[in-house]
Order: sequence, then C-alpha cells, then structure tokens
Amino acid sequence: MASDGNRRSGRKARHAQRAAKPEVDPCAPGQVGGFYKPLTEAEVSRIYDTALRLLETLGMGEVPDRLRRNLLAAGALEAEQDRVLLPRGMVENAISTAAKTFTLHGRDAARSIEVGGDRVFFGTGGAAVQTLDLESGVYRPSTLADLHDFTRLQDTLANVSWFTRCCVATDVPDVLDLDVNTAYALVKNTTKPVATSFTLAEHVAPIVSLLDIAAGGPGAFSERPFLKAHISPVISPLRYGEDAVDVVYECVRHKIPMSCITAAQAGATAPATLAGFLAQSLAETLASLVMVNTIQPGFPMVFSNWPFIVDLRTGAFAGGSGETAILNAASAQIINWLGLPSGVAASMTDAKAIDAQYGVEKGMTSLAAALAGGNLIYESSGMTASLLGASFEAFVLDNEMHSHTYRALRGIEVTEGNLGFEAICQSVLGDGHFLGSSHTYEAMERDYFYPALADRTEPRTWQEDGAKDAWTNAREQAIETLQTHHPAYLTSEQDEEIRKRFRILY
Repeated sequence: MASDGNRRSGRKARHAQRAAKPEVDPCAPGQVGGFYKPLTEAEVSRIYDTALRLLETLGMGEVPDRLRRNLLAAGALEAEQDRVLLPRGMVENAISTAAKTFTLHGRDAARSIEVGGDRVFFGTGGAAVQTLDLESGVYRPSTLADLHDFTRLQDTLANVSWFTRCCVATDVPDVLDLDVNTAYALVKNTTKPVATSFTLAEHVAPIVSLLDIAAGGPGAFSERPFLKAHISPVISPLRYGEDAVDVVYECVRHKIPMSCITAAQAGATAPATLAGFLAQSLAETLASLVMVNTIQPGFPMVFSNWPFIVDLRTGAFAGGSGETAILNAASAQIINWLGLPSGVAASMTDAKAIDAQYGVEKGMTSLAAALAGGNLIYESSGMTASLLGASFEAFVLDNEMHSHTYRALRGIEVTEGNLGFEAICQSVLGDGHFLGSSHTYEAMERDYFYPALADRTEPRTWQEDGAKDAWTNAREQAIETLQTHHPAYLTSEQDEEIRKRFRILY
C-alpha cells in the first residue's frame, strides 16, 4: 500500500505537470470563428436592407455643423426636422472603401494583433465604477490604484489580447486629470495594445504627447499607434452626439484607430423585437462608418455594434441573458457578412458574486460571440454586476475560460495521423490500450488544454488539498501576481518627463 508521503509526492508531480507550459499551445488567441450563424443569408439581407431604408428615409438627427457640411458634400441630403439623410449608395460606398483589416499595435510588436477577417480575440472594455475588493469581498468605488492594479494583472494573462481601461477612477474628479491618468496607467503597466476613451476632444492632443513620450519622441505614436479610442458617436435612436463626434475628428487627425460603439437598449432606445433591434442598431453603426469614411476614407475603425438587453419587467440591464448571447452572435455574423472588422460584447454577467450565475452567463455569452466570429470581443474579462463592477478574481477566471473557448474554436483536425489507423491496430493487437503510446503522448501535448484553476481531482484528493473552489484559486493567483509583477515599461527618463508635463496622481 502506498504511503501518505508517496501520495503527496505524486500530487505535487501532477500539479507540476499541469502547471508546465505545453510545447504547443492547444488554444492560442486568434482562432478562427464564424461557424455559428443564428441568421440565414436571407435574414441577414433583410436586416441590412431595413437598416439602409432607415438611413435614407429617417437619416440622422442632431448632426453637428462640421459633420453636416462634410456629409452633404459627400452626397447626403437635407430633410425635415433638421435631419440628414444618408442615401443607400453613400452607405454602400463607405462599406466598400472602409478598412477591412488593420494592425492593432502593441508597444511590444510581438503583442500586436491583426483585426478583421475571421480571427477571434478576447479583450476588455467597460467603465465599472465599483471594484470587488480582494480583501473584503464586497464592492467599493473604483480608484486610480485599482486601474493600475488591473492593468498589471491583465499584463500577465495571455488571453487578454488588448486592454481597455476596465474601471473609472472615481477618486479623480477632474475630467482632464482622469483621461491623462488613465492613459498613463495603461502605458506604465502593459505593452499590449490598449484602448481608452476621451471625455472631450481637447484632451486628445495632450494625451498624444504623453503617448509620444512612451513611444520614443515627438510624432512616434502616430507612426505606430498602440492605443485605440472607444467612442460612441451615435446616440440611439438615430442621432449623433456632438462631443463624441468632435473626438472622432481629433482621433482621425492624430491617426488613432477607433472602435465606434453603438449601445442601444432593446425596448428602451431600440425596438424590443430582436430583428427590429438588429436593423436599427446596424443602421446606427453604419452611420458611424459613413462619418469616419467621409472624414478619411479607409481610416481604421472597428465596427462595434453592441446589442444591449434590458429586463422589460424591471428595466435592469441583462448582460448575461440568452437574448444578449444570440444578439451579439447575430451582430458578429452581420458585420462579418459586410466584410468589416467586427466588435461585439460578451461576458457581461449580471452576477455580483463569482458564483454559478457568473459561470453560466459568462460561458454562454462569450462562447456564442466567439463561435459567431466576433473579431474583438469586448467586456469579456473581469466584468461583473452588469458592467458596474470589475473583479481581480474574475480576470483570472475569465482568462482560463477563454482558453476553453479557443480550444472549442480550434475544432478537430482530421488528418491521416490524427485518424490513428495504425495506432488503433497496434493497441488492439498489442497492449489492448492506448496508455503510454507515442500517439497518445503527441496528442497530449498538442490537442488538450489543462486548466490551472478548475479542479479535476477525485473528492478525497480535493479535500486533502484544502477543498478550494475556483474563486479561491483565482484569488490566490491574483494576489500573488499583484505582489510580484511590477513591470517597468517606462524608463525613468520617460516617467520623469511625463510627470514634469502632466499631473500624475499615482
């Protein structure tokens, strides 16, 4: 009978084996999506046609003067109630001239990703105003320190392909200070592609000068922009927002790629029917595309049509619903059908705790968006409480969830070797099993993902190891990372120059 010491030694060996990085990553980011199509080709065409009819019949309201002049010069028409109509030909010309792919640069070139086509990448988004505290386990207002910590944490997570500030520093009341310190937190703590929002257009130029310092000198950022802007220039239903439009102009001027995000709410700012919602939301995001390509044809823009669902009984946001899952999948399908870089939102769980509701809602919505082929899947890491909260444990848990999703996307490679005819013959005529065969060992390294947080041991072993749940494992990993990972992505000279020119608060 094996001694207790031998059993413990064996567990340590198994843990070490699970922790070891495989020779071939079986579930790397950028897997191919697009296999799940909730809409038929005819249904996509009808939704698209309805969107074009809305733009040429109703058009857009509250069009800022500068944009109005540009649109009219490009073929738009004046209409009643001070609206501007966007004819079908004008919209289709914008689609044809729009950027179909572009590089989302990281300051570290090895971390850059190609946006568009059929590749899927998970990243972040959101503007959470609360953080699930690591020590107390309850929510509190998000701070600038939290933003720095979230950025450091995600820097170590392979499946977060780009990082958008996930929380708002509620302890920074001045909006310029907020935008500047948000950008500083990003460049200080990661070299991945990053994204942020600009409260006002006049904040863009000074922040670009901060990014120039991080990039190596005046004009260096615009030569290889590693920050993307998140902008919502269209307000549902069917009108432009002047402040956001002004930001668009400034981003184009400084060569900042952008995600133009439409975030209508079903039954509130868009139809409650799912088909009607998709038609209006598509029209609104097309209005953003027309705007951007009127200012500068082919400018890099992620077509970010994010369907948001509300609980029609209570008015509460329902980011973890089945309706959210299918609408974002349908949105990805439509955008990919248009041939544009697609951005959708998923993993927007309504759960406050890291619990069964959290797991169901995150897994369902993120898998649907990925299978449908969303190029960039926003909100997919760390977000809780209907986007009101962000969690360190959630970042770690979601990173592992994305590995499972990427493995599902990778699918099954049917080759002569994988079919295993010779291996089957050898095992049947030999040992009678496949344990220890070279065919099994090769597949073990190449085809399988081994989770670090999920527990696959039998109950007695799990109890002897402390009976930890996944949240506890994630919490321990988050704490260890925050204690040990303090990257120095700015030189002391760069940091000194930034602090000399800007009011850095952390």
